[in-house]
Amino acid sequence: MLAKTLLATTAALALSLGLAATASAQPTTVRIVSKDLLTTNPEDVAHIERIEQALAERGTEVDIEIVDLPSSGYADALGVMLLSGDIPDLIYFQGGDAKMVEQGILEDWRPWIEQTEYLKDGLYAHNVARLENYPYLLYPYPVRIPQPVIRREWLEQSGLEAPQSVDEYVALFTAIRDGDFDGNGQDDTYGITSADNTNELDAIFNQAFGVTSTWMKNEAGEWVHSRVTPQERDKLAFYASLREEGLYDPEYITTKWDIKEDKFYTGRAGVILGSSMEVIDIYGGKLRQVEPEAELVLLAPPEGPGGRGLAAVDVSKESRGFAMSVLSENKEAVVAILDFLASPEGQMMDRMGFEGEHYTRSGDTIEVTDKISTWYARFMATANWEAPVVWQSEAAVASLDQLAEYYTPDNAFVFPAEYAADLDATENVYRSWVYKFISGEAGMDQWDRYVSEWEAAGGARLNEYARGVLDE
Repeated sequence: MLAKTLLATTAALALSLGLAATASAQPTTVRIVSKDLLTTNPEDVAHIERIEQALAERGTEVDIEIVDLPSSGYADALGVMLLSGDIPDLIYFQGGDAKMVEQGILEDWRPWIEQTEYLKDGLYAHNVARLENYPYLLYPYPVRIPQPVIRREWLEQSGLEAPQSVDEYVALFTAIRDGDFDGNGQDDTYGITSADNTNELDAIFNQAFGVTSTWMKNEAGEWVHSRVTPQERDKLAFYASLREEGLYDPEYITTKWDIKEDKFYTGRAGVILGSSMEVIDIYGGKLRQVEPEAELVLLAPPEGPGGRGLAAVDVSKESRGFAMSVLSENKEAVVAILDFLASPEGQMMDRMGFEGEHYTRSGDTIEVTDKISTWYARFMATANWEAPVVWQSEAAVASLDQLAEYYTPDNAFVFPAEYAADLDATENVYRSWVYKFISGEAGMDQWDRYVSEWEAAGGARLNEYARGVLDE
């Protein structure tokens, strides 16, 4: 406790003195590496320059240097750079951060955030929880949970109301399969599709079947992974029934993200799931290139025998986000940059782009241009900023409201490194058997065989460790 108090006090003093000193000192150079932030992109460069200018007007002179890394293979390229000893002040991770934490390279964000004016109030509930569990990554964006959308015209053609239960979802999928809504005269449309695995379906069906968290108690009152529970079995049996009835795309296992989207745009699937409001609007924009009058409708997660809601949110750590190097000599300047970006002016810049390009202003009236769809926040989308104009679609905006309504924190936690092989092996066993069950290669009467294989692959060891953690 004393160490934390001293750290917080030191951070506060350093931040206040450092920011005051920068007013009269030479600009502090802050090196930033982030995926898709490049000196070859004129918008990135211009965005950084105006951030520098805005900070200078507030008495903080900084020279922000973009460190270029390729977008393709970014995580690997970042790892090579860091291991070579080239460690920027602010680092965006999309994997590989655990190795740096083990070496003590990444700063604890909490004492720094506590001293900020804007950033501390701009975090979401899941940000706060994740920082408590893993204080090295910061990613102030809405939580990403896939949510389902459908063409409004197709929903109307089905003659059904937006589904509110599992049975009503089945009825909608059936109407899509039988209705030939794409008008091609062929029975080739599935109710729903997904990419790579069943994670997207889990987002809306987990709670309905009682898969409420990663770790659940069995009949003996012991913690076990949800993937070996009766609730998981019932959910997978449901997925298998969807595939058997021609309602779920059987090619999901080989379908990548671009193919999944193409199936939706071309009428091969009626319902698709978008992981964020931006993604939902991308779906809507691309669909209108094919069908100019098309409009998407957001669907709610269904109520089922186990309840209702979106999948529980893993708050053990951020899977991606910004980190600050403990070796940085410019921590105060880094925090000043982030705090400005969390301010109303900073959010206006980071989320709405450039005036005259992405939006126009006439007095107090702001209107977005068509180019707003090409802009994206480079650093953050805080929880408390209210945009002066709404440019996202009704479905996209509704997805944020739905995230807030159904947000449930998970009880997942970070395993020690020595369990990595067990985690990989059990994941492989699970994915293999999920495909067998859904495809019909294996019947649900082989569930016990799957559980035994999962436990033998390391699952029994994971369950034992989890009991020690969760029973504390």
